[in-house]
Amino acid sequence: MPIEIRRLLPGDDAFLERVAEEVFDEPIEPARLAAHLAAPGHLMIVALADGLVVGQCAAVIHRHPDKPTELYVDEVGVSPAFQRQGVARSMLAAMFALGRELGCEEAWVGTEPDNIAARALYENLPESGEPAESFVMYVYKL
Repeated sequence: MPIEIRRLLPGDDAFLERVAEEVFDEPIEPARLAAHLAAPGHLMIVALADGLVVGQCAAVIHRHPDKPTELYVDEVGVSPAFQRQGVARSMLAAMFALGRELGCEEAWVGTEPDNIAARALYENLPESGEPAESFVMYVYKL
């Protein structure tokens, strides 16, 4: 089955009415989706198989006063039935191309140390070249 890689824009909410299992961490909330798609610098790429969303890649453009503009890849999710078929790689390639088009000079993505599949993907992307960095993340409830 052919996979279509598509950027979602404001008003494209209907594309996410049919989503395969485990593409997102939680159920999609329509108001949050609309706000994400409408927010400047918030980007979403989806993978579609016969109209069903089987993958998603969300990113945010970070602009800094003292550093180059960065593309932060916030989420990559692919339904288990479509994993290891190049879907995530295709979405990331599309996201990186979009980031370059929008003036980003580098991209970054993080994953858990024990997520072997994600680490293998990220370490073997054509754009890679830098070894993985270790960092500590703190989460605050607001």
